[in-house]
Amino acid sequence: MKNTPEVKLGIISVSRDCFPAALSENRRAAVSKAYKDIYECKVTVENETDMLKAIEEVKKAKINALVVFLGNFGPETPEVMLAQNFDGPTMFVAAAEDAGDKLIDGRGDAYCGMLNCSYNLGLRNIKAFIPEYPVGTPKGIAKMIGDFVPVARALLGLKSLKIISFGPRPFDFMACNAPIKKLFDLGVEIQENSELDLFASFNAHKDDKRIPGVIKNMEKELGGKGGEMAGILPKLAQYEITLLDWMEQHKGSREYVAFANKCWPAFQTQFGFVPCYVNSRLVSRGIPVSCEVDIYGVLSEYIGLCVSGEPVTLLDINNTVPEDMYKSDIKGKFKYSLKDTFMGFHCGNTPMCKLKKGELKYQLIMKRLLEPDSKPNVSRGTLEGDIVDGKITFFRLQGTAEGGLTSYVAQGEVLPVATKSFGGIGIFAIPEMGRFYRHVLIADRYPHHGAVAFGHVGKALFDVFSYLGVPKISYNQPKSLPYPTENPFA
Repeated sequence: MKNTPEVKLGIISVSRDCFPAALSENRRAAVSKAYKDIYECKVTVENETDMLKAIEEVKKAKINALVVFLGNFGPETPEVMLAQNFDGPTMFVAAAEDAGDKLIDGRGDAYCGMLNCSYNLGLRNIKAFIPEYPVGTPKGIAKMIGDFVPVARALLGLKSLKIISFGPRPFDFMACNAPIKKLFDLGVEIQENSELDLFASFNAHKDDKRIPGVIKNMEKELGGKGGEMAGILPKLAQYEITLLDWMEQHKGSREYVAFANKCWPAFQTQFGFVPCYVNSRLVSRGIPVSCEVDIYGVLSEYIGLCVSGEPVTLLDINNTVPEDMYKSDIKGKFKYSLKDTFMGFHCGNTPMCKLKKGELKYQLIMKRLLEPDSKPNVSRGTLEGDIVDGKITFFRLQGTAEGGLTSYVAQGEVLPVATKSFGGIGIFAIPEMGRFYRHVLIADRYPHHGAVAFGHVGKALFDVFSYLGVPKISYNQPKSLPYPTENPFA
């Protein structure tokens, strides 16, 4: 199932009319040869008329992400009008000089022209992606284009995303408050529904002819019949079909969908199961489903999915690692202090492919509350296991209570250490996590949910948030760089 966009890149070279156009064209050809998978626009833009021709050409080629290449100084007005008239993310890069024996007739001065380009983008309030160091050789620019692709994929995805929620959020769960104005500012559509709408649709799918096929697929994924939990598979299959049908019937003008769904407290008693396993299956297919009607949580998940190209998960920043476990399993074996570590947990929404050994189980916390003296029944439906070890990025784009946007990105890893606990859970290690926890997560009032991408994708996430105009992007700062709220005398 395709629920993220395919990036189709195009490159347009620009040339200031007092420089040889051939200089920019030859350099563009060299970049295209170095990157290969990019449409090379034949029009070189020197003026506004050229700009219109170039835009028409890339539109016909169905290009959805654009590289504007300053092969020489460049025409500052027409080049920024390319971004103004192109309906998609645009990157600006500039050519480094070729060689020491080509600095007379072969000098392009794109290093200088990039400054004027940036100034003119600001004058017109045009958003554009400019790499950290946007000037390079063909090989260097090919690397920049490769870094632009996941950013462009996320931006294109948001532009065509609809978040479908079933709520409201659980009582006394203000952490999942979601002011929707900023969603619209980001270009994201939202459809908010009652959990009664979901319940009615679920009941309408009773005895759906597709249920046996989904059960068979679930059994295959679980490596058997589902063990003691097998009896819950028909309801889980019915629920999965319900969500997928709702997605197709309600995406409307949008191409991509993510869900933010109610999952407790009445869900178990009325639907008769816990929905976590279905959530895990959908995200493994590129359709994030957040718990507890966490709208900004699933927005973050979707961005992480686009950037990483892999399934993601949403976890509670949940509990400390006991000191005895740290001493026996981590200290001296890994480079982290106790305060660098914590456990990330959720009931069972992490996809099977990101668990060491996933098993269908019951939600222990729910069972304590709902059926303490009987075998698990309505509390069944979690996918549990230790999360695979390796590199991760913990992050979140958050709508603040005041109606703004803020974000954080922190890279680290899941340690290859047994958790000795329940749920979908892992022992996470992030450098300087203790300080980050206090002076970002607590100080900036973030909720307990964080999105997790499996890999170090902080660079791309930072670029996405910057492009979106998020005013604050926090990260786990090293000891040498104190936070503004950090007490220097502590």
